[in-house]
Amino acid sequence: MRVLMMSTPAPTHFTPLVSLAWALRGSGHEVVVAGQPDVLGAVASAGLNAVNVGDWFHVDDMLVAGLREGERPLETRPRASLEAMGGYGRVWMTHARYLVGRYMEFARIYGPDLIVSDPLEYSSLLVGGVLGVPVVQQRWGVDLISGPARAEARPGFGPLCERLGLAGLPDPAVLLDPCPPGLQAPGAEPGSPIRFVPFNGNGVVPGWLREPRSASRPRVVVTLGSRTLALNGVPLMRGILRAFEELPEVEAVATVDEVFREKVGPVPANVRMVDPVPLHLVLDGCAAVVHHGGAGTTMTAGAFGLPQLVLPQLADQFGHGDRVSEVGAGISLDDAESQNDSHRLAVELRRLLAEPEFAKAARALADSVRDMPAPAQVAADLTRLAGL
Repeated sequence: MRVLMMSTPAPTHFTPLVSLAWALRGSGHEVVVAGQPDVLGAVASAGLNAVNVGDWFHVDDMLVAGLREGERPLETRPRASLEAMGGYGRVWMTHARYLVGRYMEFARIYGPDLIVSDPLEYSSLLVGGVLGVPVVQQRWGVDLISGPARAEARPGFGPLCERLGLAGLPDPAVLLDPCPPGLQAPGAEPGSPIRFVPFNGNGVVPGWLREPRSASRPRVVVTLGSRTLALNGVPLMRGILRAFEELPEVEAVATVDEVFREKVGPVPANVRMVDPVPLHLVLDGCAAVVHHGGAGTTMTAGAFGLPQLVLPQLADQFGHGDRVSEVGAGISLDDAESQNDSHRLAVELRRLLAEPEFAKAARALADSVRDMPAPAQVAADLTRLAGL
């Protein structure tokens, strides 16, 4: 079977698809990823083959351009409603209309039996509809976006669909859902389960992980993902790390790219700043994670059964924080005043580490992840979907 994978131009939109790509390859199928240059590094990191479609998109530059100096996205858009999530459909509809011709050209040459994409790559639905190829889309995690966004985008695709001979924007044949049912957003469009297998990029296990450490001193990982620091998030990181002055019994490991270290400044003695490293390499044996609410980070911490302190900044990060908090596996602070208060952060971290209910709920979340069908099983089902 020939599988064409397609991704919107953000590496974190692609990496959730990697475990399924590996399962398909391991089953003997051919997999090629088509995308803009923004995602090709992530594709190569996963050991997969790619085809370049279009030019750089620079989604981070677009986000920065919308901010005033020193302002975080959180302070521009305090909360993400379902209506706001629908607005992402218009953004990615415009993107798809510009690129669908290039995707179509390659797909006609490649001849896929199955198309797999993330839930905002509408070109996949158009290409699949024209070629008569089933399309599978896979969520990233807690899903406040895909259903409202597709509904918002659908009317705008009318003229293009008419030119392509389609009655309208098709729905995916299968919507894969890596989020455990208990964590998924209430009212989300029903999906087919697939186990979340953590993959946050390729890398070498850092030497500091092999250093002796005290079994009685809990380690907390602090990570703000790949873009929060660039989106005026350095003061946020500085304040988070300052909170550990009130937690001398805790060891903190913060992933901070070298370019931001000087701006972050000096840190407490119990804080270690390290280069960004794939998160799944460092969470084993940790006690908790402090993060920005990105889907990959939330789901990875959930798979490891770790309590989470979530500090969402934009888009569906608020929904991830809400659901982690609602199932009891963590705490979410979703306003700038709370996030900027180092003492408040220290208080919530101490609660997270001291109250056993958080650890219990986090372990239950990890158990529910393991209970979902493995990607290899899903790959076999998709082979039947393709009629092969």
